[in-house]
Amino acid sequence: MTTFTRLDKSVVGHWWWTVDRWTLSAVVLLIAMGGVMVLAASPAVATRLDLDSFHFVKRQFLYLPMAFCIIFGVSLLSPLWVRRLAVILFGVCILLTVATLVLGPEVKGAKRWLRFGSFTLQPTEFLKPTFAVVSAWMFSQQRKSDEIPGNLIAIILYVVVVSLLLMQPDVGMTLVVSAVWFAQFFLAGLPIMWVVLFLGVGIVGAAGAYTLFPHVASRVDRFLKPAGGENYQIERAMEAFQTGGFFGVGPGDGSVKRVLPDAHTDFIFAVVGEEFGVVFCLFVVGLFTFIVLRGFSRLLEEKNFFIVLAAAGLLTQFGLQAIINIGVNLRLMPTKGMTLPFISYGGSSMLALAILMGMLLAFSRRRAGSGEI
Repeated sequence: MTTFTRLDKSVVGHWWWTVDRWTLSAVVLLIAMGGVMVLAASPAVATRLDLDSFHFVKRQFLYLPMAFCIIFGVSLLSPLWVRRLAVILFGVCILLTVATLVLGPEVKGAKRWLRFGSFTLQPTEFLKPTFAVVSAWMFSQQRKSDEIPGNLIAIILYVVVVSLLLMQPDVGMTLVVSAVWFAQFFLAGLPIMWVVLFLGVGIVGAAGAYTLFPHVASRVDRFLKPAGGENYQIERAMEAFQTGGFFGVGPGDGSVKRVLPDAHTDFIFAVVGEEFGVVFCLFVVGLFTFIVLRGFSRLLEEKNFFIVLAAAGLLTQFGLQAIINIGVNLRLMPTKGMTLPFISYGGSSMLALAILMGMLLAFSRRRAGSGEI
């Protein structure tokens, strides 16, 4: 039972009565389930890598309180301060992403991380939500006044971000960022001729990625012709779902985590399917669906155009990331190294998603009037 009353004028009291508590509850539940899933999936992976059994568990549980603090702290901000935070973080992330190309270690043919002692940072994870907010600001400024070339600035920033991502290379994240940016541009009133043009560019870009990046071609070929290539992780994942059935084999009793290299990250949904069953998997999918649909339903009442664009971009990114991870696990999409939001192991992913959700909760808070920002 809450100790806050509607007469409480404190910062926390006001936050409690204006924040979307249904979305907040769903996110907290998702994070809690993610902690349980990492606890179930990661010890076998750590043992296989000759690490302490609870190596990944300890690191993930170190990030959890940080994630809660970030969600709470960012959701306290006004839309104006969320925008300012996004602009600052976006600039910092651009610089750090450039630094990865020079200083970052090469892992599996890509340079995406920076090492700070025992901590590894992936700047592009933080680039995604901040770029969505910055783009929304530019699109809304264009609509507010033709004297501000918001659309042009948004296009230039998009080219910069995509160029950096392809130089790493990270084609999957490029597709996600492009989809979110295009969705925002479309909502901002993109002319139909531009829609056709961008769709054409997207098709050409996809074909170019297939031609220029061997690992992309390999993944697509293995997806289209499963019998003709190596699909070890996908095949084990499908076996895990079959073994789990409707109600699973029981927490800790699954076997797929002992043989899947990415059981605690990209393929943690397969571990969930084996140990907890299809019914629980549908519950997890339902939570993601609820958060996204709840967010869009709140936007129907929003009159501030910037908030509509920014929140729509964040919701699209959140939902799309979940769809891609689950789709890969179910062999509905080519393999892509993308975490399941708040469920998979990963410090950068967890903290970046906390920023995303904090921003989303800040945008969806009940406010008196629309407020120009």
